[in-house]
This record gives sequence, C-alpha cells and structure tokens, in this order.
Amino acid sequence: MIRLGTRRSALATAQSNLVADSLRALGHEVELVLITTIGDVNRAPMAQIGGTGVFVSALRDALLADQIDIAVHSLKDLPTTPLDGLTLGAIPLREDPRDVLIARDGLSLGELPPGAVVGTGSLRRQAQLDALGLGLELTGIRGNVDTRIAMVADGKLDAVVLARAGLARLGRLDEVTETLDPIQVLPAPGQGALGIECRADDVAVLAALAPLDDAATRAAVTAERQLLATLEAGCSAPVGALAEVVEGEDGPELWLRGALGQDGGVRRLSANGPVDDPVSLGRALAKELLEE
Repeated sequence: MIRLGTRRSALATAQSNLVADSLRALGHEVELVLITTIGDVNRAPMAQIGGTGVFVSALRDALLADQIDIAVHSLKDLPTTPLDGLTLGAIPLREDPRDVLIARDGLSLGELPPGAVVGTGSLRRQAQLDALGLGLELTGIRGNVDTRIAMVADGKLDAVVLARAGLARLGRLDEVTETLDPIQVLPAPGQGALGIECRADDVAVLAALAPLDDAATRAAVTAERQLLATLEAGCSAPVGALAEVVEGEDGPELWLRGALGQDGGVRRLSANGPVDDPVSLGRALAKELLEE
C-alpha cells in the first residue's frame, strides 16, 4: 500500500487522484491521506505567512515522519532548496503551464476598460500585467479557485488571473475567457507541473514512481526552478519562467524564457542549451537577468 499525502483543497485532491489513478493502473494499491498545511488555514498574504513552502511543509514533515510514502505538490509551490532525506521521485507530463483570464461579460484582457479591477495573489502576475500599460487596477487576493471565480460572478472584481492547469484538472476550462500568451505573462517556474516527493532511501516507492516520470517535463522545470534559485527568489517573487524542449539544428534542445519584475518594469530574456544540462541553462539566464 502506497500512502499518498495530499492537501484538502479540491484542486490538491484532484491532482492527487490523478497520480493515485496512474499508480493503480500500474498495479499498486494507493490510500489518500489528508494533510492540512499552513497555507490552507491562514488567509494572510503569502509573503506575510512565509511565502515559499507554506503549502508543502506539513506534507514534507509527514514524509519524514513516515506517516505517508509520497506527497503530490504543485511544483510551483515547492521550494527550490532540496530537503535532506527527500527527493522528487517523479515529475509527470506537464499540463498547459499558461495563465488564464476569467472576466465578466466574457471579456479578454485587451477588452477590459482602463480602471478595471483584476485580482491575483501573485506579484509575478501583477508586475507583468502592470508592465502591459493597460491601466488596470490590480489587487491582491487569496482563496481557492471557487472563491476567486466567485469574486467575478459577484461583481467584486472585473476579472481574475489563474493558472490554466488547475482549471483543467478541475474540469472548469469553460469559464476561461482568455488564455494569456506567455509573451504577455510568463507563468511561474514549474507552473502546470506536479512534483511527486518521497523519501530518498525508499527504493520500492522510487521504483513504483519511475514510470510516471516525463523526461522533457523534468528538464524544462529543472531549468525554470534553477533560474528561480539562482535569483534567490521564492514562489511569491515577481519571477516568470518557461522552458520547452524544441527541435534545434542539431537535435532537441532546451529553450528557456525568463522575466524579472523590478523597479516598476519587467526584464525579459531567453536562452537555449542542451536538454541534458538544464541546471546550467537556468543558472546562466538568471545571471544575465541580474546583469541587465
């Protein structure tokens, strides 16, 4: 029996059930164990309650205490600094990593009038949306998907910006009014990807997770998370990144785009490198962003 630790939110349990079903299809028995994290019970701004890690620390504690065997994280929530004794046993095929807009009256981003109130809890989104110069009023919000979408339906906000992947996993893509082009808003490092963490010495669980790992997704998110780590930024920082495996002149290569919000603007750069060395690519692009 594999004990799978998950947060209690609808999105977290949906993501965990996807992993559980994949493991069951491989012949494993899986039991879901519900865990409450600080980020689930404290509605203060992310930076105020600790930023990176508020959604994962309780899951990691349960892993280290041998209360669960695996934990399923939204990879964008997972700190970039490794934790002794734990490892990412698998990073499955990534969902679409882009951000989306859910706006009143079916409006797109360009159709929102100046002064329209747009909600997002992300400094990254705020910085990039502000840099577009659309005259939007950006306001910080917290809460689950239902809570955020309800703010638009109730007329408290004109629109909200969310991760497309979460809505896809909840079966709610029909509420999206626009999928945002990464040229406008780069997603968070690791957005759309799941990280399945386990104890580093649990050989049986590592073997069970191995078939779920997607090499291209792992390479892409490793580059993105290395960029974040090199910038010494957390998941609440105004950093966007998106890497993709593309076909180059000499075969597959990794293409990485990065954005850093600073001093009221956003700096954007891109670079490419070998698929088998995503760490060097992420580190190099981060240093370029800092030098700019």
